[in-house]
Amino acid sequence: MQSLRLKKTTIWGRLPAILFCAAVLLSATSRTFAQTDDSAARHSAAELLNRIHQAAQQQNYEGAFVYQRGNFVQSSRISHYATHNDGEFESLESLDGKPRKLLRHNDELYTFVPERHLCVVEKRQNKDSFPALLSASGEQVLTVYEPKMLGTDRVAGVDSEVIELDPKDANRFAYKLWADTKTGLLLRAQTLDPSGQVLEQMSFSQIRIGVPVDKTPIASGIKNTSGWTVVRPPVEPVDMEAQGWQLTSPVAGFRKIRELRRPMAAHDPSNPPIPVDQMVFSDGLAAISIFIEPVEKSTRKEGAGNSGATHVLVKRRGDFWITLLGEVPQTTLQQFAAAIEYKPSR
Repeated sequence: MQSLRLKKTTIWGRLPAILFCAAVLLSATSRTFAQTDDSAARHSAAELLNRIHQAAQQQNYEGAFVYQRGNFVQSSRISHYATHNDGEFESLESLDGKPRKLLRHNDELYTFVPERHLCVVEKRQNKDSFPALLSASGEQVLTVYEPKMLGTDRVAGVDSEVIELDPKDANRFAYKLWADTKTGLLLRAQTLDPSGQVLEQMSFSQIRIGVPVDKTPIASGIKNTSGWTVVRPPVEPVDMEAQGWQLTSPVAGFRKIRELRRPMAAHDPSNPPIPVDQMVFSDGLAAISIFIEPVEKSTRKEGAGNSGATHVLVKRRGDFWITLLGEVPQTTLQQFAAAIEYKPSR
């Protein structure tokens, strides 16, 4: 009997330790499963983002999409063809307001302005316009955005996967994306403010994916510019740091993707164009442009404003105007403005 009592005392005495060990094991197992689930979800989200970017370049599609920002609404028609030997052909035509048509063969971009009989020919600088959207890999985007898979939906009659990308800090807005389940082609994109309200949206109203290649009208339009005044603006790369400009403290998540110098028309048409330097920063989704131009050749004023998700900030720094423009909160532009320094080379 004494032996039995001893066994009971030993077992009950050790029970708290046994329960503690069990709890630790369960907790560790739960964390392992959670980490595995998080890793799998992150991988799926990164794959979807990469498919979205690739589909815009590799798929053949024709359709119409609507851009909405506040009370502003504009519809456009797009045709895109990816060929094996000649690369990409694309036509983008505005359906509202003054007529505009953009024809593209790879990075050669022709913009036709009918009321002025003007054709502007230039190299495409960005490859992230709708429905491409991304300027970085899915993994890079997810370093500053938290993905949330929201299931399936339909856009323009096409089944789609829905993903929300919530910012990890206050330097950017959230995004909600709808992508074709079969090809990954982006069908709708929304930019959301911190309360979840839609700041702006681009969405296909009709779309046909996998259409036969019909590049002839685009190729013919590019070749036939007789009767048009053809202008080729001299856009060239520039080393902003060599010019004396530097960013003393980069804003988290953004990296510089290009630097350009381009002419901008002077306020007085009789004066020569103004050389304007441009730096572009991106986090893979949101982009910020910083324009720098001399004060004596411009009539700008300091100030700030916004339209939808796009904010603008104009600052004077010595003999220069600095204009910051981007689809980010105003506070993000202010961070960039505060970090810009000018030290003229001697």
